[in-house]
Amino acid sequence: MIKRRKKNPDEVYALGQHIRMSAHKARRVIDQIRGRSYEETLMILELMPYRACYPILKLVYSAAANASHNRGFNKATLVISKAQVNEGPTVKRLKPGARGRSYLIKKNTCHITIVLKDISFYEEYEEFFMCSKKPGFINRNKKKNTNLTCHDTYNSGGLWDKK
Repeated sequence: MIKRRKKNPDEVYALGQHIRMSAHKARRVIDQIRGRSYEETLMILELMPYRACYPILKLVYSAAANASHNRGFNKATLVISKAQVNEGPTVKRLKPGARGRSYLIKKNTCHITIVLKDISFYEEYEEFFMCSKKPGFINRNKKKNTNLTCHDTYNSGGLWDKK
């Protein structure tokens, strides 16, 4: 069964396949940029010392170019909503060893997906929603405001006062 991906009107993605590095090493960089804005991501990737930064930087550039060219989004309002790394196929090579034997060398690959979301739509929706609220509107689902006081367990006759 083939899964069809639902097209979101405010999301754009770029997919890099068969990138010649370990998925574990790429995840170390991806975890740092997930949820950040496009401009902040570029600064982080240019300054990080890892080898995985360069292909990820190229994918972020590509996703932003897709967003601006295909959908007409502004690059300043883009946020990385989803970034994932999956393991790709392992390339196997033979290395000659002692006494005519051969040793297997495994070269890992990975697939990286970067999804950018345009947040200007949500900001416009929020402004519309806040302006359309009536001043006398009461939210019945809201919990009552309870004042919580902080007690010091060391001096309030608690467990730790006994010597």
